Amino acid sequence: MTGQIFASCGVRLAGVYVPADTGGALRLAEVVGDTHTPYAMPASYDLSDHSPVAVACRAHRPVWLTARDLARYGVDGPVSLGALPLGGGTRLLGCLLVVGRTEDGFDTDQRAFLELYADQTAAGLEAAAARVTVPAEAGTPAGPPLLPLRGGAFTLTLRTGRMDVDAQVLNLLGIPPAEFDGQVATLLACAVPDDLPALMSAVEPDRPSADQQLAFRIRRPGGELRWLGLRCRVLSGRDGRPERMLGVVGDASYLRPTPDDVSLVQRLSTALAGATTIRDVSRVVVESLRAPLRASRVAVGELEGDRLVVTVLDPPEPDAWPEVWRSEWRSEWPDASCHALPTLESALREGHVALWPPGTDLEPGLQGIGPGGLAVLPLPAEGRMVGVCLVGWDGEHRFGPEERSLLTATAGLVGQALMRAHALDAGHELATMLQRSLLPRKLPALPGGVAVARYLPATVGLEVGGDWYDVIPLSDGHVALVIGDVQGHSAGAATIMGQMRTAIRAYAVEGHPPDVVVAHANRLLVGMETDLFATCCYVDLDMEEGIALVVRAGHLPPLLRPPGDATEELDIEGGPPLGVMADAEFPMTEIGLAPGSLIALLTDGLVESATLTLEDGLRGVRSVLDAADPADVGRMADELVAGVRRRDDDVAVLLLRYDGMRVRPVRARWTVWRLPDAVMHARRFTGRALRSWGVMEEVDMVLLVVSELVTNAIAHTRGEVRLDLTLAADRLRVAVNDASPRTPVKATSVDWEATGGRGLLLVEALSTSWGSVPLSGGKQVWAEIALSPRDQPDDQPDDGTGPSRPAGRR
Repeated sequence: MTGQIFASCGVRLAGVYVPADTGGALRLAEVVGDTHTPYAMPASYDLSDHSPVAVACRAHRPVWLTARDLARYGVDGPVSLGALPLGGGTRLLGCLLVVGRTEDGFDTDQRAFLELYADQTAAGLEAAAARVTVPAEAGTPAGPPLLPLRGGAFTLTLRTGRMDVDAQVLNLLGIPPAEFDGQVATLLACAVPDDLPALMSAVEPDRPSADQQLAFRIRRPGGELRWLGLRCRVLSGRDGRPERMLGVVGDASYLRPTPDDVSLVQRLSTALAGATTIRDVSRVVVESLRAPLRASRVAVGELEGDRLVVTVLDPPEPDAWPEVWRSEWRSEWPDASCHALPTLESALREGHVALWPPGTDLEPGLQGIGPGGLAVLPLPAEGRMVGVCLVGWDGEHRFGPEERSLLTATAGLVGQALMRAHALDAGHELATMLQRSLLPRKLPALPGGVAVARYLPATVGLEVGGDWYDVIPLSDGHVALVIGDVQGHSAGAATIMGQMRTAIRAYAVEGHPPDVVVAHANRLLVGMETDLFATCCYVDLDMEEGIALVVRAGHLPPLLRPPGDATEELDIEGGPPLGVMADAEFPMTEIGLAPGSLIALLTDGLVESATLTLEDGLRGVRSVLDAADPADVGRMADELVAGVRRRDDDVAVLLLRYDGMRVRPVRARWTVWRLPDAVMHARRFTGRALRSWGVMEEVDMVLLVVSELVTNAIAHTRGEVRLDLTLAADRLRVAVNDASPRTPVKATSVDWEATGGRGLLLVEALSTSWGSVPLSGGKQVWAEIALSPRDQPDDQPDDGTGPSRPAGRR
């Protein structure tokens, strides 16, 4: 029967090679077909030589050779050859070697069918490896054959639903060839109803897709229940639309699950039928899989572009998951890039269940999920991968062959359930996507401190609200911490929240003081066509001096935990909420932070609810902060939100631990007067500052950058021009402020005879980075120059707090 399967693809002889015990070579494990061919299959192949098998395995792609190509390998005769590596990515399971009947090689369809058979053979190799150990001297392994035992191929025309099916496929289904009407619906009718949605999704794609695999059950005419494996590929027409499907169907009886596994799939199918939201689907998966599989961890996530948006983790504690997950833990669950997990990305691209036994060398982000064994289940639906389920074990877990069938069937059910939940829960999905897009994806790294944030959506109603947070690096070593809450619980509140966050960030970057930033945001909200108001707390922290200016607009005051002392609620004078009074005033309060202090900003969803008074909530937060270890700010944030279960309001928390600056930057400032020799005096001032700082090697480079930036400011703007120099560790920042809001434009091309236009090109060539930022009433053009290591000077220059000397005066 196996020979008949390959004969339909033009194969005269087929063999499977598996890794030899000695390593670096493959040995012949199984052969089927006509052994009297001009090409005799060797007993082994060295993977370092130039044989077709070795080349295919090193390149991780099939190699197809005609008779003329084989002549280069010393093979004569009217035969062709194909070498197909088995296993995805860098995990080599073996190689399928096929010898063709004709000297012209395999056509396109035959190659596609053989690649699908190779995938089927790879699954058999994984199953055999899990069940038996093959002795090196054995001709064939114990247990089931490695090559497909029973099955065949089919071609489906997607526009008409007509199928050309091998007799072997009809025999598996129990359909006499004479009674088959050529319609795909006739074959689908043989499937068990629970498996029909996943099967229909595979054979009715709406777009070209990667190869798909599916394990499903059929009921033969006599009532026998049989497991089959399907692998298929969609081919596009000239218009780019799906035109034909090529597929292979094989007997998967060697993967037949136990009665307990069948019962698990049935229970999962029943539970998923009642799941109407993404969260419900995810919880059903965890409840159905973790305990029966005795797994240590289960994660379910959706794919949104190149990011994995996790919908549930079990256990839910951050410490139970690897560091790469915890670093992305900005909401209730992490939101991680697939590029950071290449093994996961490869499994999603191939669309196959991947089982990784103990000791597999995986990237740390996956190794920590399942050190004793890891299963990666891509979730297919409608011809694409919609998500992934990860199942990991801490203790050693050896995957049995029936487990692959169970997990493959589970993946198909969950993928379909996720798509149904999307359709039924479109409003929630839109709100969740809106909320996620409006909040910062990552907080910036800060010199002299560590900031972390947590956000939890409400669990009642639309599950989208107006809470937001932000961390905004400013000039001169300052950073702005912002937290706020827009009234209401709707998509409108979330939209206003996004506008307010953007406006406050823009006003802050322009260089306005904190009270002006909040006042501008207030007038903006008053002028909007909305009845909603917002509360906000804005903290401008000087990371060098530890001085914070706090402005409060109807929001909860910050909490401060000094080093070695109890947490206290700061007495901050406040103004009204934003959007209430156009001419409202917002007073500033100054506080001092010692190194080791922790400042906490939060929204009322954390400390107040229908069953919790504000006083009790704040008391509980202070107790958590007092008991937590400030060395791990992320853990402190996790402990703050850990006890929040049913939430009528969303929750936002922003923590910053102030460590102080180990090396304080030094600054010098010069006001440039508009005199004919202004650039010369700017260069002299810069030279004196550099010499006093011990910067010697880069003087000429810095002076040239200063000349170009000051010249541009004087030539193209009006009003005051100021030169600022900042030395921080191994970098020097040159900044020129002027009164024009127009951003400088770098020339794309300059004629060699031109006398101008090269200034910014020189600045770009000499500096590691440069740019322009808007300021109140103008802009700042800056450039950073990397410096060679040097000894720190004993004396620091004037920091610019005194009066600046005008250009033209010494």
